[in-house]
Amino acid sequence: MKTVQELQQQMHHKVWAVIPAAGSGSRFSKTELKQYQMIQGQTVLQHTVSRLNDLPLSGYVLAISEDDSVARTLNLTQPDKAHFCLGGAERVNSVLNALTYLSQIASPEDLVFVHDAARPCVSSNCLNRLVNTAIQENCSAILAIPVRDTLKFVEQDYNIDKTVSRDYLWQAQTPQISRLGILKSAIEQALQNGVNITDEASALEYVGETVKVVQSRSDNIKITYADDLELAKLILSSQK
Repeated sequence: MKTVQELQQQMHHKVWAVIPAAGSGSRFSKTELKQYQMIQGQTVLQHTVSRLNDLPLSGYVLAISEDDSVARTLNLTQPDKAHFCLGGAERVNSVLNALTYLSQIASPEDLVFVHDAARPCVSSNCLNRLVNTAIQENCSAILAIPVRDTLKFVEQDYNIDKTVSRDYLWQAQTPQISRLGILKSAIEQALQNGVNITDEASALEYVGETVKVVQSRSDNIKITYADDLELAKLILSSQK
């Protein structure tokens, strides 16, 4: 597998990152933001940005809330490549704001991947395989893992209606990568038509864009609940 830098040099691609970090994270805490929790002396967001900078990024855009007084003060890796923009009401709005900002400094043909601010454990190998897939196959792609457990379709009163086949089911993760122009247009069209956008791939699917799955790892967790933070601490320690 070629390195991302070799592929970029060969095919003249630039790679950018977008990190939506304006959410309230209410499932984690009513008062504390999960991206600013501490692990090994750094915030979750710092760990996330550091992982992304294992790639030769041209830059990364953090979409933050208007009242965020922390993000710009952090000692982020590759600070000269850091850009900030105002986030939106929902994650998809933050992503679109960041893509709009990026459109002023990047080409529509450049690759951009979107990664959750509270997903600090993604491995360098997964990142490289994701970008390799996007460049070599000229497609959009996401990290995902096959569903492992038996799935049940449950009715409103918690009665099981049926068992759902997991043969073709994958659990989507981030990063999710696409060309800047394609992704921005897909999200704009989906929002204009009232489509529910849960991740970047759902917008790309809506406009008929092919999206490849790149198998990821189960330790690429997203910190959603308070106990996820303890798991992330263990994962980062083991990876170190």
